Amino acid sequence: MKPSLLAKLDQLTHRLAEVGDLLTQENATADMDNYRKLTREHAELGPLVELYQAYVQADQDVQTAQELLADPDMKEFAQEEIAAAKARMEQLEVDLQKMLLPKDPNDERNIFLEIRAGTGGDEAALFAGDLLRMYTRFAERNRWQVELISESASELGGYKEVIVRLVGHGAYSKLKFESGGHRVQRVPATETQGRIHTSACTVAVMPEADEVEDVNINPADLRIDTFRASGAGGQHINKTDSAVRITHLPSGIVVECQDDRSQHKNKAQAMKVLAARIKDVQLREQQAKEAATRKSLVGSGDRSERIRTYNFPQGRMTDHRINLTLYKLDFIMDGDLEDLTTALAAEHQAELLAELGEGA
Repeated sequence: MKPSLLAKLDQLTHRLAEVGDLLTQENATADMDNYRKLTREHAELGPLVELYQAYVQADQDVQTAQELLADPDMKEFAQEEIAAAKARMEQLEVDLQKMLLPKDPNDERNIFLEIRAGTGGDEAALFAGDLLRMYTRFAERNRWQVELISESASELGGYKEVIVRLVGHGAYSKLKFESGGHRVQRVPATETQGRIHTSACTVAVMPEADEVEDVNINPADLRIDTFRASGAGGQHINKTDSAVRITHLPSGIVVECQDDRSQHKNKAQAMKVLAARIKDVQLREQQAKEAATRKSLVGSGDRSERIRTYNFPQGRMTDHRINLTLYKLDFIMDGDLEDLTTALAAEHQAELLAELGEGA
């Protein structure tokens, strides 16, 4: 293990002991906020230091066994002990590096998922509906809550644009690499010649801000319009100006919400989406700066990038960022995304580990 990593682990070991001492002091609970902060830090450092202690013990086992090599009767036993201890050290080093990787502060957040039909007209809108069903079924598998925020339905079914909120543990961590261009190749239902068409949709996955106040929005920068909701909802929804459109003047971001009959609720939902979009812009700017210094295969945040192709005639899905092809398209469209999300997360982790190794 690199000396810089060993030094960092030594520091964290000392810090754990220090935090433990602070928690056992008589007045430890006098400041409950600080007490909770220390308890959380202790819980995070504990498993890491435990792994490091196992690494140190394995290193000591190697040294002890090496002292036995001079004894002919113990040589074979010592060689086996050295090989086993070094194998443990290699695995422990990998595990320690993973635990030292910087955590994405947004990983546990709920998300807003936006799907927009792109090139392909009605077929693209139908595919947007298929993507929504795919993500909804994935959410159901993870026991997440799905809330429809706004929709612009197409005439043949599907959506020109749809926004949903997914509420659940680790929603952003599992779906954060879904942002980008999704291309579909299939024979549309309206195609009489049986020709394969190519259409596209864009997907945006945005972490929800803790509170609208979490993002600095100046009320003077907003233009809020109310109008009558269009689409289904009965007579009442069409007789009142319950729909809300909020325009963020500095960025030009426009959010509409008309799903609820209450103007107040629609405004609150629209503000949440606006805050998430502004936060998302900030995240993508940060990712763009990082991408300027390194080539990231996943998590570049580029919405224009074509990330995936769904080929229905061949029953395959290909993710172009990691060259992963899965021949189980029916299962994927039914929400079986675990293989895909796991592979993307593993690739991202490998990138971070490579950076850690270069920087160490």
